[in-house]
Amino acid sequence: MSFFRNLLIRFGVSEAAAGRTPISVFLLDDDERRHRWFERRFEGDDLTITETVEEAKRSLAAESFDAIFLDHDLLPEHYKSNDHNDYHNTGYAIAEWLNERDDLQRAATIIVHTRNADAAIPMVRKLRESGRNVEYCAFPMLDLKIKNYWKR
Repeated sequence: MSFFRNLLIRFGVSEAAAGRTPISVFLLDDDERRHRWFERRFEGDDLTITETVEEAKRSLAAESFDAIFLDHDLLPEHYKSNDHNDYHNTGYAIAEWLNERDDLQRAATIIVHTRNADAAIPMVRKLRESGRNVEYCAFPMLDLKIKNYWKR
C-alpha cells in the first residue's frame, strides 16, 4: 500500500476494506417484491431467481451456488396454514430433493428465509440430514444475516 493511500485511510478520506468478489446466489421465492429486495442486496453478484419447485430443481442441478435462499410458502394457499397436502409445491420439496442428491450444492450456505417458522424447522432438519450448512432466518432478520455473511 502506498504512503499516500495510508495517509488517506488514516485521515478517514478513504477506507482500507477491499470489496469481496462476486458470488453466485440462488433464490426460491414466489414474491416479486422479495425478488427486487434480493436484487438490491446482491447487486453485482450472479443472482438466479426461481418461483417454483420445478424451476428450482433445474437451476440447482445445472449450476453451483455459493448461497441458496429457500422460501417454504410458494403459493397463496400456503400462506394461511400448514394444513395442506401440497408439500410437493413448497420449499420443503427442495429440501427433500437436495437431501436425496448428495452430489449437488455441497459447498453452498443455505438459508431458509420463510416467515413460516413451523415449516422452516423441518426444512432445516431435512437438509442437515445430509450434512449441509443450513440455518433458518426469519425474513425480517435476513438483511442483517446477509450483511454478516457476505459483507461488501
